[in-house]
Amino acid sequence: MTMRLEQVIQETKGLSANDRALLAHWLISSLETQHDEGVDAAWLSLAEQRLDELETGKVQGVSWEEIKGQLKRTS
Repeated sequence: MTMRLEQVIQETKGLSANDRALLAHWLISSLETQHDEGVDAAWLSLAEQRLDELETGKVQGVSWEEIKGQLKRTS
């Protein structure tokens, strides 16, 4: 490991959790050299399908409060 990298690592320890998460996201994203258009199309298709399921009543949404409650009960 280079001295510069060690210095950067030490400096990041002083960042807030949110800032470290943003930095991690940025670093991981910077490794992606190619953008796969098929991935965007697949996410769009899934989002449209889920919206249709909600609008037609095939599925019902769950509130964030319900999800948090379920997580607390299972932890």
